[in-house]
Amino acid sequence: MLGPLLPALIARWHIQDAQAGTLFVASFAGQLCGAWFATYNLRASVVYGSCITAAGCAFMAWADFGTAHVALFCIGFGLGAGLTAGNVIVGTAMPSIRTQLLAMLNVAWGIGAITCSLLVRACGPGRVGLFFIILAICLTVAAVLALAIPTTTSEALPGVEHQNSGFLLKSSLLKRWMPLPLLPLLMFSAAMLLFVGVENALGGWLPSYGVRTSTAVRASSIALCFWVAEMIGRLLLAGLTNLFGEAALYRSSVSLLLLTQAVLIFTRHPGAPEIVALTILSGLAIAPIYPLILSFFLARTGNHPRLGPVFAAASLGGATLPWLTGVVSTQFHGLRAGLVVPAAAVALLLLLSAGITGTPASSGEKVFS
Repeated sequence: MLGPLLPALIARWHIQDAQAGTLFVASFAGQLCGAWFATYNLRASVVYGSCITAAGCAFMAWADFGTAHVALFCIGFGLGAGLTAGNVIVGTAMPSIRTQLLAMLNVAWGIGAITCSLLVRACGPGRVGLFFIILAICLTVAAVLALAIPTTTSEALPGVEHQNSGFLLKSSLLKRWMPLPLLPLLMFSAAMLLFVGVENALGGWLPSYGVRTSTAVRASSIALCFWVAEMIGRLLLAGLTNLFGEAALYRSSVSLLLLTQAVLIFTRHPGAPEIVALTILSGLAIAPIYPLILSFFLARTGNHPRLGPVFAAASLGGATLPWLTGVVSTQFHGLRAGLVVPAAAVALLLLLSAGITGTPASSGEKVFS
């Protein structure tokens, strides 16, 4: 939402990039809080999350720069609760096709992001309030539809019944407090933090970068290219997983994304075709990463009630990396320098790949639901 809207909001409130970055902080601080409690009641998190997000959008229609932070916090809180619960519901309902289901869920979100860009363009920069009113109505409808989610969605993971009772009791007591041992838990938290930060830094700032670099592109067009490419990448995920394997696909996607960001940073004066091509490549490369991280993670944890803090870490990335991108951009007088922030985060994702893609059996972990 903020990506295609950002140029209009910057012009509307007469703010700099560093100030605009605080809008991302407000939104993802709300997501952090919402995600923290989302896994205690999955169905309620989706329903009430939609309602809170709708209220935040309605408030945003009349907000000034200061009060917009409150509205965006509410929007983020509802999204954090709903999206986290949605991930866990889908990722634990049918473990045998976990990756494919998570990919389809992310495709649905991609359709929403594409529709959002089209709606921004249809409303125009002078009717931001109308955009938020329409969004609030759509989210209210989503809350009603979410009532159809069944109250029981967890499914025991295979193999648990074959453990001896003493080991099962000891492991169950441990997993009551922590879904994973500390080291892999920290690695998955870091991976989610970095991914969400990168996705929102690129989705949020590439439209502004395109507009400033070439007068032939529009912010909504760049946002549309990014989200369409990401959606297509996730539609292809099932076939690519069967072809390459999940671990190899994860490493290849992160490597391609890092290469794309390097080209984006070191190309001094890209034209409109180059910007569009690099945006599309970024969207295609980033598409498989999050569903694969979730698949690796939920394969080890199952539907654990204390997964919320891990997803909250993801929201922390969304709050900090787009903001840091804006700060670096302002400090060095150019968004090309600011894009070093998400590029560095992608490099860290590549370094974490060995721990993320390892199977539970190889790490000596046992999984329980």
